[in-house]
Amino acid sequence: MPLHRRLPKRGFSSPFSKTFTVVNVESLNAFAAGDTVTPESLTERKIVRSQRDGVKILGSGELKIALTVRAHAFSKSAAEKIASAGGTTEVLS
Repeated sequence: MPLHRRLPKRGFSSPFSKTFTVVNVESLNAFAAGDTVTPESLTERKIVRSQRDGVKILGSGELKIALTVRAHAFSKSAAEKIASAGGTTEVLS
């Protein structure tokens, strides 16, 4: 039997996929009103351990303060909750 048929088959992983570190909107309440939230500031406050390919903000929870949030990606609900609290979102490349 040929070698390629004897070896076990493995799954496929795309070299172009990105793995984001996710942060819920509720975790951003740890910052003071008017602060600028960046991936580096999330790492300093130990909300995020590693940034991987970027940080994505998800819309779970409520945001009670106005913040300027800079991240690599936002869910629609997270962007709406940040805007309704009086904050702004900026997408990093």
